[in-house]
Amino acid sequence: MSNPFEQSDSSYHVLVNEEDQHSLWPAALAVPAGWRTVLADRPREECLGYVEAHWSDLRPRSLRAAG
Repeated sequence: MSNPFEQSDSSYHVLVNEEDQHSLWPAALAVPAGWRTVLADRPREECLGYVEAHWSDLRPRSLRAAG
C-alpha cells in the first residue's frame, strides 16, 4: 500500500486550521475536524506551490500575535 500523502498523480486539497497552519491533504480522505479547505482538488505540485506562497511564517497565529 502506498502513502496517500505522496502520490504525485492524485488530487489534493490545501487545508488551514485556526492557527493558520497549512496542510497538504489527499482529496480522497475526509477533511479532519478543525481544518478548512482553501484550495480543492488540485495536483500535488500546485498545492505545494500554494502552501509555499501563502504560508511564509510557520509559527502558529497565537505565537505570532504574542510576539
